[in-house]
Amino acid sequence: MTETGSGTDGRRVLVVDDDAALARALAINLRAHGWEVATAATGRDALDAVAAVHPDVVVLDLGLPDVPGLDVIAGIRGWNRVPIVVLSARQLGDDKVDALDAGADDYVTKPFAMNELMARLRAAVRRGAPSGDDDEPVVTAGALRVDLARRTVARAGVEVRLSPTEWSLLEVLVRHRGRVVGREQLLHEVWGPSYGTESHYLRVYVAQLRRKLEDDPAAPQHLITSPGVGYRFEA
Repeated sequence: MTETGSGTDGRRVLVVDDDAALARALAINLRAHGWEVATAATGRDALDAVAAVHPDVVVLDLGLPDVPGLDVIAGIRGWNRVPIVVLSARQLGDDKVDALDAGADDYVTKPFAMNELMARLRAAVRRGAPSGDDDEPVVTAGALRVDLARRTVARAGVEVRLSPTEWSLLEVLVRHRGRVVGREQLLHEVWGPSYGTESHYLRVYVAQLRRKLEDDPAAPQHLITSPGVGYRFEA
């Protein structure tokens, strides 16, 4: 569950940690420094809280009881650009690299100095986009319901299983819904920067998505081809 408190400057921070004592201590210190604070003890609660609270920054522990911290980062990044500061006891270089590659903005190891954490949060907020600029995490399009936070899609109420690549492609198109996304951009975002000319990948995976998501794959209503340019998602 999420609990909230108020501060003086209107900045909101979401603290995600299953250590109740640490979360409580962080909340007390943050409120004393003028922050509005919400807390969550699980990954699922964290994803719900980002949508409900619209924090200016998220403090995230990686060792959550239900959802791996990296998956929480990916779930948030599927629809929201809020800065994420990882707060973790894991000090190995690979853990830091994995968290930053997943979309975290900073990484602080435990134990930590409170004044350093405060400085990093202020810096993250300065760099970050306002949370109000982001879309809502759930997008509906006819019979489709795409949950960008939980990384799921349902058609007529039935969850559709997608491969990781299919989901990545759909996610990019949904985030840019209503706009044509160029083939090169899609290839870079889904497959990586070394893939710039493999347009046949797009044709294959778009066809697979249409078979799973469209009522009539031959006459798609949502996954639209812009000949010679790219693709767009119509809601």
